[in-house]
Amino acid sequence: MTTKYIIAFDQGTTSTRTILFDASGHIVATAQRELTQHYPQSGWVEHDAIEIYKHQKATFEEVLNKVNISEKDVASIGITNQRETTVVWDKETGIPIYNAIVWLDSRTKNYCKELKEEGHEAYVRANTGLMIDSYFSATKLNWILNNVEGAREKAEVGKLLFGTIDAWLIYKFTNGDKHVTDVTNASRTMLYNCKELKWDKKLLNIFNIPETMLPDVQISSSHFGNITYNNIEIPIYGVAGDQQAALFGQGGTAPGIAKNTYGTGCFMLLHTGKEFIVSKNGLLTTIACSLPNQEVQYALEGSIFVGGASIQWLRDQLQIISTAQETEDICNSIPPLKDVYVVPAFAGLGAPYWDADAKGAMYGLTLDTGKNEIIKATVEALAYQTKDVLKAMQEDGKMKLKKLQVDGGASNNSYLMQFQADMLNVPVDKPEIIEVTALGAALLAGLKAGIWNETDLQTLRKTEEIYMPTMTSEMRHLKYLGWKKAIKRTLTK
Repeated sequence: MTTKYIIAFDQGTTSTRTILFDASGHIVATAQRELTQHYPQSGWVEHDAIEIYKHQKATFEEVLNKVNISEKDVASIGITNQRETTVVWDKETGIPIYNAIVWLDSRTKNYCKELKEEGHEAYVRANTGLMIDSYFSATKLNWILNNVEGAREKAEVGKLLFGTIDAWLIYKFTNGDKHVTDVTNASRTMLYNCKELKWDKKLLNIFNIPETMLPDVQISSSHFGNITYNNIEIPIYGVAGDQQAALFGQGGTAPGIAKNTYGTGCFMLLHTGKEFIVSKNGLLTTIACSLPNQEVQYALEGSIFVGGASIQWLRDQLQIISTAQETEDICNSIPPLKDVYVVPAFAGLGAPYWDADAKGAMYGLTLDTGKNEIIKATVEALAYQTKDVLKAMQEDGKMKLKKLQVDGGASNNSYLMQFQADMLNVPVDKPEIIEVTALGAALLAGLKAGIWNETDLQTLRKTEEIYMPTMTSEMRHLKYLGWKKAIKRTLTK
Protein backbone atom coordinates (compact mmCIF):
# COMPACT_ATOMS: atom_id res chain seq x y z
CA MET A 1 0.00 0.00 0.00
CA THR A 2 2.97 2.36 0.47
CA THR A 3 3.19 2.95 -3.29
CA LYS A 4 -0.37 4.22 -3.45
CA TYR A 5 -1.34 7.85 -3.95
CA ILE A 6 -4.42 9.95 -3.19
CA ILE A 7 -5.76 12.72 -5.42
CA ALA A 8 -7.69 15.70 -4.06
CA PHE A 9 -9.95 17.86 -6.21
CA ASP A 10 -9.98 21.30 -4.57
CA GLN A 11 -12.61 23.42 -6.29
CA GLY A 12 -12.59 26.90 -4.77
CA THR A 13 -14.17 30.28 -5.37
CA THR A 14 -11.28 31.73 -7.37
CA SER A 15 -9.50 28.66 -8.72
CA THR A 16 -9.80 24.95 -9.42
CA ARG A 17 -6.96 22.64 -8.42
CA THR A 18 -5.92 19.02 -8.36
CA ILE A 19 -3.32 17.93 -5.79
CA LEU A 20 -1.57 14.55 -5.64
CA PHE A 21 -0.55 13.30 -2.17
CA ASP A 22 1.70 10.37 -1.35
CA ALA A 23 1.14 7.94 1.51
CA SER A 24 3.07 10.15 3.94
CA GLY A 25 0.71 13.06 3.28
CA HIS A 26 3.21 15.08 1.24
CA ILE A 27 2.26 16.94 -1.91
CA VAL A 28 3.79 15.30 -4.99
CA ALA A 29 2.25 17.43 -7.73
CA THR A 30 -0.34 20.14 -8.21
CA ALA A 31 -2.12 21.85 -11.09
CA GLN A 32 -4.36 24.90 -11.05
CA ARG A 33 -6.65 27.00 -13.25
CA GLU A 34 -8.01 30.43 -12.34
CA LEU A 35 -11.81 30.61 -12.38
CA THR A 36 -13.62 33.34 -14.31
CA GLN A 37 -15.80 35.54 -12.09
CA HIS A 38 -19.05 36.85 -13.58
CA TYR A 39 -20.81 39.92 -12.12
CA PRO A 40 -24.03 40.44 -14.14
CA GLN A 41 -25.37 43.04 -11.68
CA SER A 42 -24.24 44.69 -8.47
CA GLY A 43 -24.22 42.07 -5.72
CA TRP A 44 -24.53 39.18 -8.19
CA VAL A 45 -21.67 36.66 -8.48
CA GLU A 46 -21.76 33.71 -10.89
CA HIS A 47 -19.50 30.94 -12.20
CA ASP A 48 -19.74 28.88 -15.35
CA ALA A 49 -20.33 25.32 -14.06
CA ILE A 50 -19.10 23.83 -17.34
CA GLU A 51 -15.85 25.80 -16.99
CA ILE A 52 -15.48 24.43 -13.44
CA TYR A 53 -15.85 20.85 -14.69
CA LYS A 54 -13.46 21.40 -17.63
CA HIS A 55 -10.84 22.97 -15.36
CA GLN A 56 -11.15 20.14 -12.83
CA LYS A 57 -10.74 17.56 -15.59
CA ALA A 58 -7.79 19.44 -17.13
CA THR A 59 -5.95 19.78 -13.81
CA PHE A 60 -6.63 16.11 -13.00
CA GLU A 61 -5.05 15.02 -16.28
CA GLU A 62 -2.19 17.51 -15.90
CA VAL A 63 -1.23 16.14 -12.47
CA LEU A 64 -1.21 12.56 -13.73
CA ASN A 65 0.94 13.59 -16.67
CA LYS A 66 3.40 15.47 -14.43
CA VAL A 67 4.44 12.41 -12.44
CA ASN A 68 5.64 9.03 -13.56
CA ILE A 69 2.92 6.91 -11.97
CA SER A 70 0.16 4.75 -13.35
CA GLU A 71 -3.54 5.45 -12.79
CA LYS A 72 -3.52 2.08 -10.98
CA ASP A 73 -1.34 3.68 -8.27
CA VAL A 74 -4.09 6.16 -7.36
CA ALA A 75 -6.02 4.52 -4.53
CA SER A 76 -8.88 7.05 -4.47
CA ILE A 77 -10.02 10.61 -5.02
CA GLY A 78 -11.30 13.12 -2.48
CA ILE A 79 -13.34 16.18 -3.40
CA THR A 80 -13.55 19.45 -1.49
CA ASN A 81 -15.43 22.45 -2.77
CA GLN A 82 -16.69 25.98 -2.31
CA ARG A 83 -19.91 25.48 -0.37
CA GLU A 84 -23.47 26.83 -0.94
CA THR A 85 -22.73 27.66 -4.60
CA THR A 86 -25.77 26.40 -6.49
CA VAL A 87 -25.99 24.55 -9.81
CA VAL A 88 -29.18 23.40 -11.54
CA TRP A 89 -28.90 21.20 -14.61
CA ASP A 90 -31.10 19.30 -17.04
CA LYS A 91 -31.40 15.65 -16.03
CA GLU A 92 -31.50 14.47 -19.63
CA THR A 93 -28.72 16.59 -21.18
CA GLY A 94 -26.53 17.21 -18.12
CA ILE A 95 -26.28 20.87 -19.13
CA PRO A 96 -26.80 23.65 -16.55
CA ILE A 97 -29.86 25.80 -17.17
CA TYR A 98 -28.15 28.85 -15.64
CA ASN A 99 -24.73 29.87 -14.35
CA ALA A 100 -23.78 28.60 -10.89
CA ILE A 101 -24.87 31.19 -8.32
CA VAL A 102 -21.92 31.69 -5.96
CA TRP A 103 -22.14 31.72 -2.17
CA LEU A 104 -21.09 35.40 -2.16
CA ASP A 105 -24.10 36.36 -4.30
CA SER A 106 -26.68 38.50 -2.48
CA ARG A 107 -29.48 38.79 -5.05
CA THR A 108 -31.96 37.01 -2.77
CA LYS A 109 -31.55 39.26 0.28
CA ASN A 110 -35.03 40.82 -0.15
CA TYR A 111 -36.56 37.34 -0.39
CA CYS A 112 -34.72 36.47 2.83
CA LYS A 113 -36.30 39.50 4.53
CA GLU A 114 -39.73 38.28 3.43
CA LEU A 115 -39.07 34.81 4.84
CA LYS A 116 -38.05 36.32 8.18
CA GLU A 117 -41.16 38.52 8.24
CA GLU A 118 -43.26 35.39 7.63
CA GLY A 119 -41.77 33.91 10.81
CA HIS A 120 -39.62 31.09 9.37
CA GLU A 121 -36.33 32.04 11.07
CA ALA A 122 -36.90 30.06 14.29
CA TYR A 123 -37.60 26.78 12.47
CA VAL A 124 -34.61 27.23 10.17
CA ARG A 125 -32.29 27.97 13.11
CA ALA A 126 -33.51 25.06 15.21
CA ASN A 127 -33.30 22.41 12.49
CA THR A 128 -30.55 23.47 10.09
CA GLY A 129 -28.28 25.39 12.49
CA LEU A 130 -28.24 28.21 9.91
CA MET A 131 -29.98 31.55 9.71
CA ILE A 132 -32.04 32.82 6.81
CA ASP A 133 -29.52 34.51 4.55
CA SER A 134 -28.81 34.78 0.82
CA TYR A 135 -25.48 33.05 1.57
CA PHE A 136 -27.08 29.58 1.57
CA SER A 137 -28.27 27.45 -1.34
CA ALA A 138 -32.04 27.31 -0.78
CA THR A 139 -32.86 30.88 -1.79
CA LYS A 140 -30.49 30.69 -4.77
CA LEU A 141 -32.22 27.52 -5.96
CA ASN A 142 -35.63 29.17 -5.50
CA TRP A 143 -34.43 32.14 -7.57
CA ILE A 144 -33.34 29.93 -10.47
CA LEU A 145 -36.66 28.06 -10.49
CA ASN A 146 -38.60 31.34 -10.48
CA ASN A 147 -36.48 33.33 -12.93
CA VAL A 148 -35.19 30.92 -15.60
CA GLU A 149 -37.82 30.39 -18.27
CA GLY A 150 -39.45 26.95 -18.01
CA ALA A 151 -37.39 25.91 -14.99
CA ARG A 152 -40.27 25.60 -12.54
CA GLU A 153 -42.29 23.46 -14.95
CA LYS A 154 -39.34 21.16 -15.69
CA ALA A 155 -38.53 20.79 -12.01
CA GLU A 156 -42.10 19.84 -11.13
CA VAL A 157 -41.98 16.87 -13.51
CA GLY A 158 -38.57 15.67 -12.31
CA LYS A 159 -36.45 16.89 -15.23
CA LEU A 160 -34.04 19.13 -13.30
CA LEU A 161 -31.34 18.30 -10.75
CA PHE A 162 -29.78 20.51 -8.10
CA GLY A 163 -26.37 20.21 -6.53
CA THR A 164 -23.63 22.07 -4.76
CA ILE A 165 -20.30 21.96 -6.61
CA ASP A 166 -19.33 18.55 -5.21
CA ALA A 167 -22.54 16.96 -6.49
CA TRP A 168 -22.10 18.64 -9.89
CA LEU A 169 -18.53 17.35 -10.27
CA ILE A 170 -19.48 13.82 -9.16
CA TYR A 171 -22.37 13.79 -11.64
CA LYS A 172 -20.12 14.90 -14.51
CA PHE A 173 -17.15 12.67 -13.66
CA THR A 174 -19.38 9.59 -13.27
CA ASN A 175 -21.13 10.38 -16.58
CA GLY A 176 -24.44 10.98 -14.84
CA ASP A 177 -24.34 7.74 -12.89
CA LYS A 178 -24.30 9.35 -9.44
CA HIS A 179 -26.35 12.26 -8.08
CA VAL A 180 -24.97 12.41 -4.53
CA THR A 181 -23.54 14.79 -1.96
CA ASP A 182 -22.13 14.45 1.55
CA VAL A 183 -23.57 15.54 4.90
CA THR A 184 -21.26 18.55 5.27
CA ASN A 185 -22.37 20.09 1.97
CA ALA A 186 -26.01 19.15 2.56
CA SER A 187 -25.85 20.95 5.90
CA ARG A 188 -25.13 24.23 4.06
CA THR A 189 -28.17 24.23 1.79
CA MET A 190 -30.77 25.40 4.38
CA LEU A 191 -32.85 22.41 3.24
CA TYR A 192 -31.23 19.64 5.31
CA ASN A 193 -32.42 18.76 8.80
CA CYS A 194 -29.13 18.42 10.68
CA LYS A 195 -30.78 16.72 13.66
CA GLU A 196 -32.72 14.08 11.73
CA LEU A 197 -30.09 13.83 8.95
CA LYS A 198 -32.50 14.06 6.03
CA TRP A 199 -33.97 16.58 3.62
CA ASP A 200 -36.60 18.56 5.51
CA LYS A 201 -40.05 18.43 3.90
CA LYS A 202 -41.26 21.55 5.71
CA LEU A 203 -38.30 23.54 4.39
CA LEU A 204 -38.79 22.17 0.87
CA ASN A 205 -42.36 23.42 1.12
CA ILE A 206 -41.32 26.85 2.44
CA PHE A 207 -38.81 27.33 -0.41
CA ASN A 208 -41.08 25.62 -2.96
CA ILE A 209 -38.47 23.10 -4.11
CA PRO A 210 -39.36 19.63 -5.49
CA GLU A 211 -37.57 16.87 -3.60
CA THR A 212 -36.82 15.05 -6.86
CA MET A 213 -34.16 17.69 -7.59
CA LEU A 214 -32.06 16.83 -4.54
CA PRO A 215 -29.06 14.49 -4.39
CA ASP A 216 -28.77 11.48 -2.08
CA VAL A 217 -26.72 12.24 1.06
CA GLN A 218 -23.82 10.11 2.33
CA ILE A 219 -21.22 10.36 5.10
CA SER A 220 -18.05 12.18 4.05
CA SER A 221 -15.81 9.10 3.94
CA SER A 222 -17.76 6.69 1.72
CA HIS A 223 -18.07 5.55 -1.91
CA PHE A 224 -19.44 8.31 -4.16
CA GLY A 225 -18.89 6.55 -7.49
CA ASN A 226 -15.96 5.95 -9.84
CA ILE A 227 -14.01 8.09 -12.29
CA THR A 228 -12.86 6.20 -15.37
CA TYR A 229 -9.48 7.29 -16.74
CA ASN A 230 -7.64 5.34 -19.45
CA ASN A 231 -10.05 2.45 -18.78
CA ILE A 232 -9.03 2.40 -15.08
CA GLU A 233 -11.73 3.05 -12.49
CA ILE A 234 -10.65 5.26 -9.57
CA PRO A 235 -13.14 5.47 -6.70
CA ILE A 236 -14.26 8.76 -5.13
CA TYR A 237 -13.99 7.91 -1.43
CA GLY A 238 -14.12 11.31 0.26
CA VAL A 239 -16.24 14.46 -0.10
CA ALA A 240 -16.51 17.49 2.18
CA GLY A 241 -17.22 21.20 1.95
CA ASP A 242 -14.01 23.21 2.05
CA GLN A 243 -14.23 24.45 5.63
CA GLN A 244 -15.14 21.09 7.14
CA ALA A 245 -12.36 19.50 5.06
CA ALA A 246 -9.91 22.06 6.45
CA LEU A 247 -10.97 21.29 10.03
CA PHE A 248 -10.46 17.58 9.31
CA GLY A 249 -7.07 18.28 7.70
CA GLN A 250 -6.05 20.18 10.84
CA GLY A 251 -6.75 17.07 12.91
CA GLY A 252 -10.12 18.43 14.03
CA THR A 253 -11.88 15.18 14.89
CA ALA A 254 -12.53 15.89 18.60
CA PRO A 255 -14.33 18.63 20.57
CA GLY A 256 -12.39 21.81 21.36
CA ILE A 257 -10.20 21.97 18.25
CA ALA A 258 -10.58 25.23 16.30
CA LYS A 259 -9.19 26.37 12.98
CA ASN A 260 -9.39 29.50 10.87
CA THR A 261 -8.98 29.41 7.10
CA TYR A 262 -7.87 32.66 5.50
CA GLY A 263 -9.18 32.37 1.96
CA THR A 264 -11.47 34.55 -0.15
CA GLY A 265 -13.50 34.70 3.05
CA CYS A 266 -12.33 33.71 6.51
CA PHE A 267 -13.96 30.71 8.14
CA MET A 268 -13.49 29.63 11.71
CA LEU A 269 -14.78 26.27 12.94
CA LEU A 270 -14.85 24.91 16.47
CA HIS A 271 -15.49 21.18 16.80
CA THR A 272 -18.26 20.57 19.37
CA GLY A 273 -18.60 16.78 19.14
CA LYS A 274 -22.00 15.08 19.16
CA GLU A 275 -23.78 18.15 20.52
CA PHE A 276 -25.94 20.25 18.19
CA ILE A 277 -25.46 23.70 19.74
CA VAL A 278 -27.76 26.46 18.49
CA SER A 279 -25.75 29.66 18.76
CA LYS A 280 -26.95 32.63 20.79
CA ASN A 281 -24.23 34.83 19.33
CA GLY A 282 -24.82 34.88 15.59
CA LEU A 283 -22.81 31.77 14.69
CA LEU A 284 -23.86 28.82 12.57
CA THR A 285 -24.10 25.18 13.56
CA THR A 286 -22.82 22.87 10.87
CA ILE A 287 -22.07 19.19 10.39
CA ALA A 288 -18.37 18.34 10.69
CA CYS A 289 -16.60 15.45 8.98
CA SER A 290 -16.91 12.30 11.03
CA LEU A 291 -14.69 9.26 11.06
CA PRO A 292 -16.05 6.03 9.55
CA ASN A 293 -18.39 4.27 12.01
CA GLN A 294 -18.62 7.44 14.14
CA GLU A 295 -21.82 9.21 15.14
CA VAL A 296 -22.53 12.52 13.40
CA GLN A 297 -20.25 15.33 14.61
CA TYR A 298 -21.01 19.04 14.73
CA ALA A 299 -19.10 22.31 14.71
CA LEU A 300 -19.81 25.96 15.40
CA GLU A 301 -18.84 28.17 12.47
CA GLY A 302 -18.24 31.84 12.00
CA SER A 303 -18.25 33.03 8.41
CA ILE A 304 -16.41 36.21 7.49
CA PHE A 305 -17.50 36.97 3.95
CA VAL A 306 -14.55 39.10 2.90
CA GLY A 307 -11.07 38.00 3.98
CA GLY A 308 -8.45 37.57 1.28
CA ALA A 309 -10.91 39.19 -1.13
CA SER A 310 -10.14 42.52 0.57
CA ILE A 311 -6.46 42.08 -0.35
CA GLN A 312 -7.56 41.42 -3.94
CA TRP A 313 -9.52 44.67 -3.72
CA LEU A 314 -6.32 46.52 -2.80
CA ARG A 315 -4.64 44.96 -5.83
CA ASP A 316 -7.37 45.04 -8.48
CA GLN A 317 -9.63 47.98 -7.62
CA LEU A 318 -7.41 50.43 -5.73
CA GLN A 319 -4.28 49.18 -7.53
CA ILE A 320 -2.04 50.14 -4.59
CA ILE A 321 -0.29 46.74 -4.46
CA SER A 322 0.84 44.44 -7.26
CA THR A 323 0.74 41.18 -5.31
CA ALA A 324 -0.71 40.01 -2.00
CA GLN A 325 2.80 39.04 -0.87
CA GLU A 326 3.83 42.72 -0.75
CA THR A 327 1.51 43.42 2.16
CA GLU A 328 3.73 41.74 4.77
CA ASP A 329 6.73 43.99 4.12
CA ILE A 330 4.49 47.06 3.90
CA CYS A 331 2.87 46.27 7.26
CA ASN A 332 6.27 45.82 8.88
CA SER A 333 7.70 48.99 7.33
CA ILE A 334 5.40 51.52 9.03
CA PRO A 335 4.66 52.26 12.71
CA PRO A 336 1.63 50.77 14.52
CA LEU A 337 -1.61 52.35 13.30
CA LYS A 338 -3.38 54.99 15.38
CA ASP A 339 -7.15 54.61 15.11
CA VAL A 340 -7.17 53.71 11.38
CA TYR A 341 -9.61 50.91 10.55
CA VAL A 342 -10.94 49.35 7.35
CA VAL A 343 -14.20 47.42 7.70
CA PRO A 344 -14.32 45.26 4.53
CA ALA A 345 -18.08 44.80 4.41
CA PHE A 346 -18.10 44.57 0.61
CA ALA A 347 -20.65 41.73 0.69
CA GLY A 348 -22.33 42.77 3.93
CA LEU A 349 -21.12 41.60 7.34
CA GLY A 350 -21.21 37.92 8.30
CA ALA A 351 -20.82 36.41 11.77
CA PRO A 352 -21.52 37.50 14.41
CA TYR A 353 -23.31 40.59 12.98
CA TRP A 354 -25.22 39.30 9.94
CA ASP A 355 -25.96 42.65 8.33
CA ALA A 356 -26.49 42.08 4.61
CA ASP A 357 -26.93 45.83 3.98
CA ALA A 358 -23.61 46.92 5.51
CA LYS A 359 -21.09 48.43 3.10
CA GLY A 360 -17.31 48.66 3.26
CA ALA A 361 -15.91 51.66 5.13
CA MET A 362 -12.71 53.33 6.34
CA TYR A 363 -12.42 55.20 9.62
CA GLY A 364 -9.86 57.45 11.28
CA LEU A 365 -8.34 58.90 8.13
CA THR A 366 -6.24 62.05 8.48
CA LEU A 367 -3.94 63.99 6.17
CA ASP A 368 -1.15 61.68 7.36
CA THR A 369 -2.99 58.57 6.13
CA GLY A 370 -1.40 57.13 3.00
CA LYS A 371 -1.79 54.00 0.95
CA ASN A 372 0.46 51.98 3.29
CA GLU A 373 -1.78 52.75 6.27
CA ILE A 374 -4.84 51.66 4.28
CA ILE A 375 -3.06 48.43 3.29
CA LYS A 376 -2.07 47.70 6.90
CA ALA A 377 -5.58 48.44 8.21
CA THR A 378 -7.05 46.09 5.60
CA VAL A 379 -4.70 43.27 6.65
CA GLU A 380 -5.43 43.86 10.34
CA ALA A 381 -9.18 43.69 9.66
CA LEU A 382 -8.81 39.95 9.04
CA ALA A 383 -7.51 39.53 12.60
CA TYR A 384 -10.17 41.73 14.16
CA GLN A 385 -12.97 39.87 12.40
CA THR A 386 -11.50 36.57 13.57
CA LYS A 387 -11.48 37.84 17.17
CA ASP A 388 -15.17 38.80 16.84
CA VAL A 389 -16.02 35.25 15.83
CA LEU A 390 -13.84 33.58 18.43
CA LYS A 391 -15.42 35.57 21.27
CA ALA A 392 -18.87 34.41 20.14
CA MET A 393 -17.67 30.80 19.82
CA GLN A 394 -16.23 30.68 23.30
CA GLU A 395 -19.50 31.98 24.74
CA ASP A 396 -21.63 29.46 22.80
CA GLY A 397 -19.34 26.48 23.28
CA LYS A 398 -18.61 27.25 26.94
CA MET A 399 -14.92 26.55 26.33
CA LYS A 400 -11.72 28.60 26.29
CA LEU A 401 -9.47 28.26 23.28
CA LYS A 402 -5.89 27.20 24.01
CA LYS A 403 -4.57 27.83 20.51
CA LEU A 404 -5.81 28.60 17.00
CA GLN A 405 -4.78 26.44 14.05
CA VAL A 406 -4.56 28.38 10.81
CA ASP A 407 -4.38 27.73 7.09
CA GLY A 408 -5.19 29.32 3.76
CA GLY A 409 -3.18 31.75 1.63
CA ALA A 410 -3.03 34.66 4.08
CA SER A 411 -1.57 32.43 6.80
CA ASN A 412 1.71 32.90 4.88
CA ASN A 413 1.68 36.55 5.99
CA SER A 414 3.83 36.52 9.15
CA TYR A 415 2.75 40.04 10.14
CA LEU A 416 -0.92 39.02 10.05
CA MET A 417 -0.30 35.80 12.01
CA GLN A 418 1.63 37.66 14.73
CA PHE A 419 -1.07 40.33 14.91
CA GLN A 420 -3.68 37.57 15.12
CA ALA A 421 -1.88 35.97 18.07
CA ASP A 422 -1.66 39.39 19.73
CA MET A 423 -5.36 40.13 19.24
CA LEU A 424 -6.52 36.72 20.50
CA ASN A 425 -3.88 36.40 23.22
CA VAL A 426 -3.41 32.72 22.31
CA PRO A 427 -0.74 30.95 20.22
CA VAL A 428 -1.39 30.71 16.48
CA ASP A 429 -0.26 27.37 15.03
CA LYS A 430 0.58 27.23 11.31
CA PRO A 431 1.14 23.75 9.78
CA GLU A 432 3.88 22.75 7.35
CA ILE A 433 1.26 22.02 4.71
CA ILE A 434 -1.15 24.96 4.58
CA GLU A 435 -3.16 23.14 1.90
CA VAL A 436 -5.16 21.50 4.69
CA THR A 437 -8.44 21.79 2.79
CA ALA A 438 -7.13 19.49 0.07
CA LEU A 439 -5.37 17.38 2.69
CA GLY A 440 -8.67 16.94 4.55
CA ALA A 441 -10.36 15.64 1.39
CA ALA A 442 -7.39 13.35 0.76
CA LEU A 443 -7.52 12.02 4.33
CA LEU A 444 -11.23 11.21 4.02
CA ALA A 445 -10.54 9.34 0.77
CA GLY A 446 -7.42 7.65 2.14
CA LEU A 447 -9.19 6.41 5.26
CA LYS A 448 -11.83 4.67 3.16
CA ALA A 449 -9.12 3.28 0.83
CA GLY A 450 -7.12 1.89 3.75
CA ILE A 451 -4.07 4.10 3.08
CA TRP A 452 -4.33 5.66 6.54
CA ASN A 453 -5.99 4.84 9.84
CA GLU A 454 -7.41 7.11 12.54
CA THR A 455 -4.12 7.52 14.44
CA ASP A 456 -2.44 8.77 11.26
CA LEU A 457 -4.73 11.82 11.23
CA GLN A 458 -2.79 13.43 14.10
CA THR A 459 0.73 12.47 13.00
CA LEU A 460 0.33 13.60 9.38
CA ARG A 461 -0.21 17.22 10.48
CA LYS A 462 3.09 18.88 11.42
CA THR A 463 3.60 22.39 12.80
CA GLU A 464 5.81 24.78 10.85
CA GLU A 465 5.61 27.82 13.13
CA ILE A 466 3.86 28.95 16.30
CA TYR A 467 3.24 32.68 16.81
CA MET A 468 3.11 33.65 20.48
CA PRO A 469 1.26 36.77 21.68
CA THR A 470 3.54 39.68 22.65
CA MET A 471 1.17 42.69 22.80
CA THR A 472 0.31 44.23 26.15
CA SER A 473 -3.23 43.71 27.38
CA GLU A 474 -3.79 47.49 27.46
CA MET A 475 -2.78 47.91 23.80
CA ARG A 476 -4.90 44.90 22.80
CA HIS A 477 -7.92 46.38 24.56
CA LEU A 478 -7.49 49.84 22.98
CA LYS A 479 -7.04 48.50 19.46
CA TYR A 480 -10.04 46.19 19.71
CA LEU A 481 -12.17 48.95 21.24
CA GLY A 482 -11.42 51.08 18.19
CA TRP A 483 -12.45 48.21 15.92
CA LYS A 484 -15.76 47.76 17.76
CA LYS A 485 -16.49 51.48 17.32
CA ALA A 486 -15.79 51.16 13.60
CA ILE A 487 -18.14 48.18 13.37
CA LYS A 488 -20.87 50.06 15.26
CA ARG A 489 -20.67 52.90 12.74
CA THR A 490 -20.85 50.44 9.83
CA LEU A 491 -23.89 48.45 10.96
CA THR A 492 -27.22 49.44 9.42
CA LYS A 493 -29.43 47.84 12.04
